[in-house]
Amino acid sequence: MSMSRVISHSLLPLTPPSTSSSSLSSSKPMISSFLRRNQVTYTRILHKGSRLTTRAAKGNLDNADGMLGPEESFKLDHSDKSMMPGSSGPLEASSKKEISFWSNKYVLGLTTTAGIGGLLFGYDTGVISGALLYIRDEFKAVNDNSVLQETIVSMAVVGAMIGAAAGGWVNDAYGRKKATLLADVLFIIGSFVMCIAPDPNILILGRLFVGVGVGIASVTAPVYIAEAAPSEIRGGLVATNVLMITGGQFLSYLVNLSFTEVPGTWRWMLGVAAIPAVVQFILMIFLPESPRWLYMKDKKSKAIAVLENIYDSDRLQEEIDQLADASNKDSQSGKTVSYFDVLKSKEIRLAFFTGAGLQAFQQFTGINTVMYYCPTIVQMAGFSSKQLALLLSLIVAAMNAVGTIIGILLIDKCGRRLLALASLSGVFTSLLILSYAFSLQPKTLGATLGSGAGWLAIVGLVLYIAFFSPGMGPVPWAVNSEIYPEAYRGVCGGMSATVNWISNFIVAQTFLSVVGLVGTRGTFLIFAGVSVLAFLFVLLFVPETKGLTFEQVERIWKERAGVLGMSASGGGQHLQGNEA
Repeated sequence: MSMSRVISHSLLPLTPPSTSSSSLSSSKPMISSFLRRNQVTYTRILHKGSRLTTRAAKGNLDNADGMLGPEESFKLDHSDKSMMPGSSGPLEASSKKEISFWSNKYVLGLTTTAGIGGLLFGYDTGVISGALLYIRDEFKAVNDNSVLQETIVSMAVVGAMIGAAAGGWVNDAYGRKKATLLADVLFIIGSFVMCIAPDPNILILGRLFVGVGVGIASVTAPVYIAEAAPSEIRGGLVATNVLMITGGQFLSYLVNLSFTEVPGTWRWMLGVAAIPAVVQFILMIFLPESPRWLYMKDKKSKAIAVLENIYDSDRLQEEIDQLADASNKDSQSGKTVSYFDVLKSKEIRLAFFTGAGLQAFQQFTGINTVMYYCPTIVQMAGFSSKQLALLLSLIVAAMNAVGTIIGILLIDKCGRRLLALASLSGVFTSLLILSYAFSLQPKTLGATLGSGAGWLAIVGLVLYIAFFSPGMGPVPWAVNSEIYPEAYRGVCGGMSATVNWISNFIVAQTFLSVVGLVGTRGTFLIFAGVSVLAFLFVLLFVPETKGLTFEQVERIWKERAGVLGMSASGGGQHLQGNEA
């Protein structure tokens, strides 16, 4: 009979395990009694650094006595230091068959389709930067008013804040699939309104619709992917959504460049965005709902049917058991989670503080300023031709996509923390180069650089993207998709995404104004200072979640909330017990 491994997160008061058969046999009644009493599937028993692992098939716990034998049922491992009490090291069953990134085409199909939401996100981020050059030419009021330019750019961000805030609730109430379909409809409507806009006000309205769709998609896609992904490749698959974002930015610059000589240039640039939204809408109709959401909504047979397409028979029961345990916890709580509940639980506050902090620092290190205003920054650097500005912006966007691919390859090998720390170190250096290049420019907004300093600024931009994209691009989204308990995942994911969009709005709405006040040099110097704070934040507060199941990550926050002031290292976790 195939049997599940039983591992407990509790410490049992056992005598030190002996290697003799008699000692092992004497432990059987107590172990099987414990299993029957608690009806658990995974139980880890620790004593003085030793790991005692037992096996029992879920649903057959009453027969555990007959199943436990010294040779078959117990494994002593004195070398696994990460399993010491207080540790949050990987709690992996040795029989677990790992899944490689490319081995399951079904999961890749789910990821790619859901990632089209990221493509829409990225396309909108990039397309407005090129379209703005031509919108200024058509509408004199826009050309003469930098605040109106900022409003056109940032109104989509306002919509995204609304979409992200509502998206968490929509995800939990109606599911990830319906949330994605809603986002597509809003994006299609917004693209059409922008395309036919007769004046800046209608254009701004269209930007608002698009933004709401983007906001919902930004919450939904990472969660949908994470809940369908095996834990050992979850980071890379969620990072694939970020690759779609950067791919969307690259596509937007390519479209911008293609339509430079076409009548109604900016209208085509903005209208083309409806095409990927239509494609995703059609594909999502044929895709299943998230298996975890289905299971939590008591649609267990549908959830298991989805899991059967993801895992082989050896792994399937283990995943079903984990879903059952998580579902039991949620049903025992007996209530629907609200936004205010996040603040009531210390462990959830700690998780949200970490996730929201990462999202805020992603924006305040300047990434979407670079993407929204890249052609404008290039023109500030002395390259006045619109076509050349768009071409150089296309190169920057290509670097962003390539860097994200590198991040996908590294995030499940190096881990989230190391990747983010290395990324921020490079971002800081790149921003100093940009600041120095623009220090050769007069303070006024309209002044441009000389050719040598201009090319140095371009080098700084490329380096900035090269360092940002593998780390601080995917890491905040990956971490936020996996650090919250099941019942809180939609709500907390929506709240943290809202923090991202609020931060995005602040940066986008103030960038040109700040440049006018302190110069481009001072603006990039401010971003450099923020990157130092971000480095310290990751170092102090962000745990390593590489390869952990959702339930294991949940345990990290319980330890931090309950063991304040203690520090333990295990599998990269730094459990200082920080309070939000």
